[in-house]
This record gives sequence, structure tokens and C-alpha cells, in this order.
Amino acid sequence: MKNSQLTSIADSWFETKGWKPFPFQKKTWNAFLDGKNGLLNAPTGSGKTYALWTPIVLQYIKDNPDYKTKHTKGIKAIWITPLRALSVEIKQAAQRFADDLETGMTVGIRTGDTSQSERAKQKKNMPDLLITTPESLMLLLASKGYDKIFKTLTAVVVDEWHELLGSKRGVQMELALSRLKTVSPQMRIWGISATIGNLEQAQDVLLGASNDNSLSAVKDNEIKDFEGSANSILIKANLKKKIVVKSIIPKKMETFPWRGHLGLHLLDQIIPILNKSKTTIIFTNTRSQCEIWFQKILEKYPEFAGEIAMHHGSINKETRLWVEQAIRNESLKAVVATSSLDLGVDFAPVETIIQIGGPKGIAKFLQRAGRSNHRPGEPSVIHFLPTHAMELIEASALKKAVKGEVMEDRIPYLLSFDVLIQYLVTLAVSDGFFPKKIFPEIKATFCFQGITEEQWQWCLNFITLGSQSLQAYDEYKRVLVDDDGRFYVDSRQTAMMHRLSIGTIVSDAMVQVKYVSGGFIGTIEEFFIGKMKPGDTFVFAGRTLELVRLRNMAAQVRRSSKKTRNIVSFMGGRMALSSQMSEILRNELQSEADHKRNTPELKALSDIFDRQELESIVPGNNEFLIETFKTREGYHNVFYPFEGRFVHMAMGGLLAYRISLLSPITFSLAYNDYGFELLSDQPLDIQNVIDNNLFSTEYLFDDLQKSLNSTELARRKFRDIAVISGMVFTGYPSKQIKTKHLQSNSQLLFDVFRDYEPDNLLYQQAFRETFEHEMEEGRLQLALERIAKQTIVWKQCEDATPFSFPIITDRLREKLSSEKLKDRIKRMTLKLMK
Repeated sequence: MKNSQLTSIADSWFETKGWKPFPFQKKTWNAFLDGKNGLLNAPTGSGKTYALWTPIVLQYIKDNPDYKTKHTKGIKAIWITPLRALSVEIKQAAQRFADDLETGMTVGIRTGDTSQSERAKQKKNMPDLLITTPESLMLLLASKGYDKIFKTLTAVVVDEWHELLGSKRGVQMELALSRLKTVSPQMRIWGISATIGNLEQAQDVLLGASNDNSLSAVKDNEIKDFEGSANSILIKANLKKKIVVKSIIPKKMETFPWRGHLGLHLLDQIIPILNKSKTTIIFTNTRSQCEIWFQKILEKYPEFAGEIAMHHGSINKETRLWVEQAIRNESLKAVVATSSLDLGVDFAPVETIIQIGGPKGIAKFLQRAGRSNHRPGEPSVIHFLPTHAMELIEASALKKAVKGEVMEDRIPYLLSFDVLIQYLVTLAVSDGFFPKKIFPEIKATFCFQGITEEQWQWCLNFITLGSQSLQAYDEYKRVLVDDDGRFYVDSRQTAMMHRLSIGTIVSDAMVQVKYVSGGFIGTIEEFFIGKMKPGDTFVFAGRTLELVRLRNMAAQVRRSSKKTRNIVSFMGGRMALSSQMSEILRNELQSEADHKRNTPELKALSDIFDRQELESIVPGNNEFLIETFKTREGYHNVFYPFEGRFVHMAMGGLLAYRISLLSPITFSLAYNDYGFELLSDQPLDIQNVIDNNLFSTEYLFDDLQKSLNSTELARRKFRDIAVISGMVFTGYPSKQIKTKHLQSNSQLLFDVFRDYEPDNLLYQQAFRETFEHEMEEGRLQLALERIAKQTIVWKQCEDATPFSFPIITDRLREKLSSEKLKDRIKRMTLKLMK
């Protein structure tokens, strides 16, 4: 059968449904049937699923002319989804097409939710099309005779590839695909990605470093003959989905904006939007914000009882599925949700989306906007509700980003040795492996293209001997080598423990806060406490506490009255502005600095900008603003890089350390997405800071290490690495090991490697990941380079400015209850307005 005959079968099926295939779908069908690998880039709700299920089924028809009377056994395709919740709908779409064409093909799901009986059934007779997750695919590779299972495989489709790229789950997929390429040489690899900036690199990561670089990009409005072109292709759907962004602008604008409202002061303004729409999803950025909004709507508008629901990752599966179904059949008026509803669940009836607070990234915002009118050709409407006035600048920036089609890059991981070690043990647990055969496959992946022979040998030694400093302990010698040089696992217990540990998602840990003398105060995020050194003070549960020591998973503290010690403030929410979002935000401020208030959002902020210019300036793109003023709290020094909270946390710590080298001074550090504050009890000579070039990139790595206690941060990062690499066992399903034991076990290993084996690859990886991913060192360097080219404008102000107000009030929130804070801010505002 020729390709044209095959695609006409699909055309006819689409016709029976009253649909017409998009050009990008037909191009994907042809490219697949021509034996190509590729990446499909298409917006949410545009028919991506049928773009790839269709040619997979057509390929089966082509290979089996008697398909209606004779069914060929064996798995034909694997569809990888990052979320288990998406698998049911993908199955329905595939089964519908396969059944209507009378192929007799079966579609199965294998995820963490799949029952043992269903898995046993699948082992005897695999479905033709299998929908699974990266972790479940790895479990299949850990089973005996996996090569026989996969020998009939013709395709692997990785859905939502942008969600996996830039994570260790993405590395896991790279390694799995490297093995399947050898086991199933006829297999085609396809990725589907909606929102991503670095598409070409995304394709390279998916297809491996050995992928030829002569890939051809095809858009819908281009006609291209596929015959004889490169073996891989990038197809971009030329579907301009119209996105309408509507900002909810407060009727009364504050001159001094502060954070912490959660946006609830605008609750009344969303009710008309809810009443006008059949169904609305209200997206929040955190689970606590989701819970609060749900409660407050019901409190104020009890008539919504039974018509509004909540959806987030901590809610049980049954409730989540019920909510999803209720949206489909329009029995719910609104759902308050987190990112649990960001991806691919197809809600055709959803009319409207409301985003509470800045999403911090363009991709996330577009993904959420795409949930509205999730039908090809219809515009998506998203309402932006600012939690404080300054977020209206973000709203204005997001509109520009949507119009200019700006998109974030996803940065892939390199040399993730913990994932590689887990993968090698997976192969050893199944049929064993020969290093000479596996090494070229691993080197052909994007992540490990730079691996050296020495590093490879180190990984092999690690799984067989337990590394140099652990050779005396048998539990680390998980893999044996037979006389033929095959690496294998013969212990049933080792195999079982490994299978239970497969995966790269390690949950966040909570640290208990206790007095040295005894007495439990509460729990705090490990992320917060991990960046502190003994002697640092912080405010928690209304008390000023000094950190004495971190032991296992407990922070031992004592009461403190020292006002001059370094108080590190933590201001909730880990989401930070992406680099692309930061750049557009700075451009918006530039237009404001030039007095071009050309959007409703910037016009609404007129009073704030006028007041800011009265006290200081609105910095342009070529200016770096520093403000100083004195209050009863001390001397405030506020810096505005507009680079996101993680960069500001690192830059604030770096600057405080460098200033302390010039003269003894201690600071309290506070930061948000727009800037950071160094508060001290003595005046700081800013001219001295400028003259000594303290924003230099010289000695950046060394100074960062000294300023932010990088050893402690790396120690925290090492816990995840120890779990992924299998050095620390997390426990059996019925008896999980407590987090504090996990932490103490990994800390012990960390200290052993630090003292006796500093060249240990996993130990070094902990530091590398801390700087690259936690502190965003690369982005910090670029920000410092930008500041070096800008004109530094130092404004000595009389009082707090509108720009500095949110940073100050964030720090105050750590010390005061909400009522006291409200009164304090009221007094501050009245004083400043005089």
C-alpha cells in the first residue's frame, strides 16, 4: 500500500467525524510513514494526539495487509506521558481510531495506578499500543527478556516533551530511548511539544547526540517533498491560536503597593466573570492559595456551594477524576486549581480562565490560557488578577510576550551520573549488560555526549565495588561481573529494592525546628533552612531564633535578641521570574521610563509611577537603580536588577559578603522578583560599593561558595542524588523510611566523600547542580555582566518608595501576624502619603 492510499483511509475517517485534518497532521503522517523521526510543535488543543496515533495505526495496516482477518501479536508503539492523569483520554482517542478501522488493535495503560493483575496480564500478552510514564517504561526495562517484549516496536511517542526536558525525568527518557534504538532498530522516535523556546535543541536531546544536524523544519504554509530529506524532521503547526489577555484592574489603586493580599481584595470583581461563563478554571500558583481562594469564595458567596470545586496534587485521585468529569459535563460552574490542570486534559466546555497572580513564566501562562476554549480555531480568553499593584507590569509584559510569541528555553541536564547509575543497575537487574556494548549507546545521548572513559569506568566501579571509600561495605556492591564480563544482579532482594526505587522525583523535605533545650516549635522548608549558617538568626512563629546547628532533619535553635546578626528572610513561593519574562518586564519599565504609558495596565499604575519618580526614578533599560533611606528599623539599601527571586537571593548574599570584606557590617536580606534589600544598623557607603566594582563577575564562583554556605546547599542536593543513585533506600511501600533518616544517611555519605573521596562524581555533581539549577549561577553571571554596562543610579530617598514597599512588607510579614501587619502597613502608608 502506498502512503497516499494509507492517508486517504485516515482522511475518510476524519470525514465521518465531521472533521478535516490540519496540514500539520497530514505532514506528520507522511513523515512518519516515510520512516522519519521528529518533533511536532503544536499548541494545546490543536489535535496533536491524532497527528501521531493515526500514522502508527496506518503503519500497522501497511505492514499487515491481512489485518482484518489476521492479528499480529506484540507491542507496536509506546506513548509516554509525563502525567498519569492524561493516559485515559489518550487511550480513548487511540482505541476509537483503531476500532473504527477494524484493526483489532488493543490499547493498554501501564502506570503506577495499574493493578498487579493487569500488569501480569500485560506481561503474558502486551497490548499493541501501550500508554505509560517514564518510570513505568524503566520498570519494563528492568524485567527479564525485555528485548523480546520490544522487538516488534515501531514507534515511541514522547508527549509533552517540554515538561520532561530540563529535568532528570528527561535524562531517564534519553537513556531508555538509547536502549530501545538498539533493541528495535526499525523504531521511530517522535516528540510532541507545545510551549518551548529552544525547539531545535529539544529535538537534539530527544533524538540523541548522534542525530544528524541537517534536520529540516517544515511549517504548514511550506510545501516540501519529504523523499530523500534528512532522517529527522521538525514540524511546526502554523496555527495562530488567538489568546486574549484581560487584566482585572482594581477600581481603586494603591500608591504604595504591598504583597500578601493573595488577590482576595479583587474577589468581588471575578464574580461577574464566573456568572457570565458556563465553566471557569481559576488558576493559583500554590496549593495554600488554592485552598484559601476556594474557602473565601464560598464564605462570601454561599450560593456557589455545589457549583465550585477544587483540584490540586494533594487531593486524592478519585476526587480529581470526579472534578475533571464534572467540568466536561458542565455540572460545575468553577474550579479553583493549581498546575494539576495545566496539561493536556481535554476540557472542551471550559470558556474562561482566571490567573491569580503572576505565573512568572510565559510558557506556563500560555499553557493555562490554552485550557480556555480548548478547540481548534477558537480564541482563548484568560483574565489576569494581580495580587498586588506591581503585578500589573507583569500583566502588561505578558500581553507583549503573547503578541511577540516569546517563549522560554528549557535547559537540559548534562552528566547526571545519579540517573546513569540507576539505569545501569536497571539493566543489570534484567538480563545484565556488557559495558562495551552499552557505552556507545550512552555516549550517543545528549546528556552523556561528553562522558569520558574514566568517568564511565568510575560508574562501573561504583555499582560493583561501591566507590573507593565504600569498598568495605557489602550493601553498596549491588552488581556482579561474570567470567564473560557481563554485569548482572543475582540477589532477589537487591533487585526488588531497586525496582521499588526506580524514578527521579524526590519529594521535598520538611525540617523540624526545635529548641536546643528541647521543645518543638514547628516545621520549615528544607530549602529555607539549607541556605543558613550556624549563628544566623531568623524569625519563625513570631519569635527571633538563632540557628545553633543542623542535625539530621532538625534545626536546633535558641531564642535571640541580637539585632545585628544576619537575618535571612524567606518570602514564600518558590516560583521565580524566568529570564525571558524578566527581560520583557525590564522593557515594559523602559517604556514607562520614557513616559509611554501605552497599555491599560501601565495607565492604571500612573499614580504609583508618578510617586516613584517623585521619590526616585523608574529605571530605563540602560540604568541600574539603587535606593537608600533610613527608617526606625535601620538603614535600607535596595537594589533593582529585575531578574527573579533566585538570582536576587544569590546576588544579595554575594554583595553582602563582598561588602563585609571592605568593612565589618551585618545585614538582613530580603528579596522579591524585582529586587533585593540589605538592611543594616549602620549607614552603607554606596559610592564605596560602586568604586570597588562589587558587582564584578571576577571570582564569582569562589565568592558565591563563601557567601551562601554552598556546602550546606550541596548537602541538601546530595540527598536527592543519593536516593536516585540507590545509595540510600527510601523503603518498602508499606514501610517508608522517615525523611530524617534518609537525610542523616545521605549526610553521612556526603561527609565521607568530602573527607576521603572529594573526586567522587556524585559528590561533585551535588555542587554542580546547586550552582547551575538552585542558584542559577549562569543567569546571575549574565545579570552582573548587564549591570556592568548600565549606568548605576544611586538615589538617596527620604522614605520608602513604591518600588521598595513590597520588599519591606514581605520582610515584615515574617515578624508580624496578619492583623498587626495590616495596622503597621496602614501607618506606614499614611506617613508616606503626608
